[in-house]
Amino acid sequence: MSPAQMPITHPELSSTPALDVDVLCAGFACHDLVFAVPQHPGPDEKMRAEGLTNCGGGLAANAAVAAARLGCRTAFAGYLGADVYGDFHLAEFHADGVNTAWVVRGSEPTPLSAIIVKPDGLRTIVHYRGDSEGACTGRFDLAQLRTKSILIDAYQFDLAVALTEYAKANHIPTVIDADALRPQVAQLVQQVDYVVASERFALEYSDDAGVEAGLHKLSAVAPHVVITLGGRGLIWQQGATVGQLPAFPVNAVDTTGAGDAFHGAFAAGLALGLGWDELLRYASAVGALCCTKVGGRVGIPMAAEVTEF
Repeated sequence: MSPAQMPITHPELSSTPALDVDVLCAGFACHDLVFAVPQHPGPDEKMRAEGLTNCGGGLAANAAVAAARLGCRTAFAGYLGADVYGDFHLAEFHADGVNTAWVVRGSEPTPLSAIIVKPDGLRTIVHYRGDSEGACTGRFDLAQLRTKSILIDAYQFDLAVALTEYAKANHIPTVIDADALRPQVAQLVQQVDYVVASERFALEYSDDAGVEAGLHKLSAVAPHVVITLGGRGLIWQQGATVGQLPAFPVNAVDTTGAGDAFHGAFAAGLALGLGWDELLRYASAVGALCCTKVGGRVGIPMAAEVTEF
């Protein structure tokens, strides 16, 4: 059975329920197993983890939690398996107030990530995604959607394309989490209003000509481009205008999910109508705070923490 034919087990999806939210995040959700280790394991080495964190993860899923914790009415559209990890993730969404009416569930397993976090906060990720790409194709009547901003990550590609077309027709700002260069992402960066890309994506998009070259090349196809550089902050371009913003100094213990939190805050800031400089500072603060705790989902801050920070 193909993913597009998988049975819907979420009772609310027998017909498309109406969504009236501030932020819609559409794309990838997974379950994270985060192992804290004293050093990176060597070849054929067995190592005892000093800590284990179980939590939901995924680009758009983490962004949805971030936007919800920042006080926005938020929904997630994507796939979760009808398994224990999918149940766990759905419960986490509900605990954070994320609307899950547009979550598709089926027989393919919930994607799973094993994350190894070193003492310096850097991490290695091994993930399994199964065959759930396309599970959301044709599932939703977008006429039932009301939102102030939309974030996509290209994982549910057909849904992402439909959402960008709907957003353009209805003057809704769209932002893409451009993490790694794939044909689908290369197409979508030309269809959104805001490209927020990783350093890796910028390098790949520039054919390894450099991050700045990637920024300029992306600016030729998108009106607003941001390249996040981790501890070095970010660079941005709007038309012919370029700029940069340093990172907030924090004691980073785990960088997992920091980019997702940045994207969620960015989408939330768009929904809140923040100006450009304030938007970048706001998203940067949320991303920085996410690095101060082990576990990407665990580290995503609440609105009060961001204000105090």
